Amino acid sequence: MPPPLPPPSTPPVPLAELLARTDLGLRQLAGPREGVAIHWVHTSEMADPVPYLLGGEMLLTAGVHLAEVSGGAPAVDAYLDGYAARTVAAGAAALGFGIAPVHDTVPPALVAACDRHGLPLVEVPAGTPFTAVESAVWQAVTQARHRELTRLSEAQRALAAAAARPEPAAAVLRALARHVHGWTALLAPDGAVHGSAGPRPTPAVRAAAGRLAQIVGSGGPSSATNTLPGASLSAYALTGRGHGPQALALTVAADPHDPPAHTIAGVAAVLLSLITGPATEPGPAAAGHCAALVRLLLGARPDEAAPLLGPRLWSVVHAERRRDTTQPAAGLAAALGTPLIDPGPERTAAPGTGSGPPAAPDADRPVRALIPAEREITAQPGWTLGVSPPAPVTELPAADRHAAAALRRALATRSPLVRPHAPGPHGITSLVAADDARQHARALLAPLDGAPQLRTTLHNWLSLHGSWDRTATALGIHRNTVRQRIARTAALLDTDLDDPDVRMELWFALRALDRDTSAGHRDNTSTD
Repeated sequence: MPPPLPPPSTPPVPLAELLARTDLGLRQLAGPREGVAIHWVHTSEMADPVPYLLGGEMLLTAGVHLAEVSGGAPAVDAYLDGYAARTVAAGAAALGFGIAPVHDTVPPALVAACDRHGLPLVEVPAGTPFTAVESAVWQAVTQARHRELTRLSEAQRALAAAAARPEPAAAVLRALARHVHGWTALLAPDGAVHGSAGPRPTPAVRAAAGRLAQIVGSGGPSSATNTLPGASLSAYALTGRGHGPQALALTVAADPHDPPAHTIAGVAAVLLSLITGPATEPGPAAAGHCAALVRLLLGARPDEAAPLLGPRLWSVVHAERRRDTTQPAAGLAAALGTPLIDPGPERTAAPGTGSGPPAAPDADRPVRALIPAEREITAQPGWTLGVSPPAPVTELPAADRHAAAALRRALATRSPLVRPHAPGPHGITSLVAADDARQHARALLAPLDGAPQLRTTLHNWLSLHGSWDRTATALGIHRNTVRQRIARTAALLDTDLDDPDVRMELWFALRALDRDTSAGHRDNTSTD
């Protein structure tokens, strides 16, 4: 039997919370009564529902499949024992048995089997539909998610305020310890403590934290975790300190049943990277970067702040989390080696609304990061990345658009990382004067001026070789919508989009307007 999949990122619902709801009337008959968590609900009347379980479910059944068992009471007892054993092996969190219309009571043999195998067994009364149980679980998940996001928001504000205090590293450690309800420390690879906060750890936890700090501080992974009885350990390399004896790692020991603690710690790691980073940079460079940030925040144009940053080029990265990971944006920032990351807005669901799972953080738009061009950008497990070509500060808005296009292509082609092709100095586009190319492109695409969606769809469709499915994936729309937009585009342009010559000409026109947009942005930023 394949092992159950890891539980989802949504917060679990304690079984005790469902049992306490008087409107459901649930009653536990067997199995453990403490620490049982439900992630979702699945209903099945199959004799073997195991292939359809993901793990963490409350499996609901009315016992219809028992009618298929022949051979009398001994056969039924053996069948129910195997049913309970398989359900536990599949990772189900609990079994709910519905009373009526098939059975008047829960079979005693099932109660005994669930007790033997440690499977919580819940009686669902005749007046409670299975859909009511499912709705109650999703309502509880939504409310828990809302509380979790509120907690994350409060922790982020507290950490940001701590980072602005006179001794920022110590203040961040104290704030982090309060919000994860655990022990936090800055450790060097040799185990030396450069600051700590929170309750004193046990010798076993302290030793394990030192080993994690050595792993992330010696050029290994940017983060590492370990689990001990009663504690979950995490270590994050602080990117501003590099590797070797001067490296520092943020280590956190928290409750293993508190997933938000990992996300909060990731935010603190980014802040501490910013706080400790200048220790390895020349003083004038660090001062210049700070001055550039201040000027931009006070309304300066990018070209005014660019001289303070020097001649450095930057790459923009757009990232979208895949379904097989729950890593926070801060973890991606640590892996890419940059504190300059925009996690995107968090979309929350109001408590008690909706019938499905709540939206995850960063669901509204991709995570965006800014990385020095000389730093190598590699594919990251659990993420899909689009990377822009290196660009100076004044051209970052154009680089941002290129990264967005690269991410759309990566999603459409299911590639972990995509970089847009940068045409060389002897490319075919260099054979036509830029002004002539723009003038021709504007005339050719003029019928689409009032329809930006059509132009965007055409751009993606051509870049993906006319694939309906990949274009739909890249734009997040249905393939029929793509077909309708392309048909409308062909009608407005009065051309045959199946003709490769037409496609080539349109592609060059779109690329010319892309370059025109970038140039226009530079012009706008260089004039008052």
